[in-house]
Amino acid sequence: MLTNSLVELDRRHLVHPVSSFHGHEARGVRVLRSAHGATVTDSEGRELIDGFAGLWCVNAGYGHESVVQAAAEQMRNLPYATGYFDLGAEAPIRLAAELAERAPGDLDHVYFCLGGSDAVDSTIRFIRYYWHARGQSDRDQFISVAQGYHGSTSAGAGLTALPVFHDGFGLPYDWQHKIPSHYTYRNPAGPDDATIISASVAALRAKAEEIGPERVAAFYVEPIQGSGGVLVPPKGWIKAMRDACTELGILFVADEVITAFGRTGPLFACEDEGIVPDLMTVAKGLTSGYVPMGAVLMSEHVYQTIAEGAGKKAVGHGFTYSAHPVSAAVALEILKLYEGGLLDNGRRQGARLQQGLAGLADHPLVGDVRGRGMLAAVELVTDKEEKTPLPVALDAATRLFDRAWEQGLILRSFAQGVLGYAPPLCCTDAEIDRIVERTRKVLDLTLEDPEIREVLRS
Repeated sequence: MLTNSLVELDRRHLVHPVSSFHGHEARGVRVLRSAHGATVTDSEGRELIDGFAGLWCVNAGYGHESVVQAAAEQMRNLPYATGYFDLGAEAPIRLAAELAERAPGDLDHVYFCLGGSDAVDSTIRFIRYYWHARGQSDRDQFISVAQGYHGSTSAGAGLTALPVFHDGFGLPYDWQHKIPSHYTYRNPAGPDDATIISASVAALRAKAEEIGPERVAAFYVEPIQGSGGVLVPPKGWIKAMRDACTELGILFVADEVITAFGRTGPLFACEDEGIVPDLMTVAKGLTSGYVPMGAVLMSEHVYQTIAEGAGKKAVGHGFTYSAHPVSAAVALEILKLYEGGLLDNGRRQGARLQQGLAGLADHPLVGDVRGRGMLAAVELVTDKEEKTPLPVALDAATRLFDRAWEQGLILRSFAQGVLGYAPPLCCTDAEIDRIVERTRKVLDLTLEDPEIREVLRS
């Protein structure tokens, strides 16, 4: 079908996620046709480096024939098997065992779903059940972190702390509470790591006291805040928050939907500080985006409490596509690729990416460069001393994305001028270098923008 026809059909019928409906109609869709490794090709034959791995998810890179073969073989043999009625299939059983073997501590029990959002939603249900089983049904209040992202279901979007996911939806709910982000670059406590950690622990304790410690069910956090702008906490922050939750008797949920499967270096980012959460959510890199799948990993005490509370009754939570055999077969093959060299390559290339982007810090528009492994951000400002963000009126997110596209680079462009990076772990030295070079070109073009120059002059 001709591209123009596809663009028109898209305008008429396809509702795009997290978009301005009319704004998208005006701009039109950019159609992608093929991909291989870290490169995607659009309908006009333009090749671009995918510096964002789809949506933080194609960790293994595109075009692995072994993954296609694994999916095809599973489809031929058993394309679907329900997990209801005590039924199952080999692939999800094996995958659960493989994940449990590799996960931190006693996260030995795995519930499969379709993605990160319903994984988070599932934790909310499991946590409520857990506290009911312990005879503490009043523990129905949940705390998360400002600028965090925990999905787009109604409940998960309330834990998410980004206005676009709340406005017009009646969110957050009154049982969902926030504490300030660790956001080092703009933290009111200043740049000192120890001070930021102390302030965050104090904020969690104060919020729990405000709610009533006996009412708080769980605390949710991303090891690195993704959609809030790739906000990396100080070393020791995650462990301090985990320890505070243990002291307060609050369940600690690590949302590793973005950070797991080599994105920050190890298989799970929790390994960076040696913590074991009570529950952990994963998705995205689990199947490298080839097919939908997410998972909740439960610690032994959470699983046993729910099991004993239910007794012989069913725990009434499940989806038609829970533990889908095709998704599980893909995930098993992807796991082989990670451990067959991709994790090692990702660590090498992550160091190269961080070093390369750090070299952009001298640019007049760059206020902050941050990241860990193959996850990074460059924050633009118009005044380095004052850390003045780009004016909202500039529609920086759209403009910067468009400029990067024109330079053959796909990245994430957050509001007010934060560029986000999450390249596939399969990237070569040359591809990482091109990501950095093309970013510098985007910065130079932005510096030449008349509206930006006017702001700088003023």
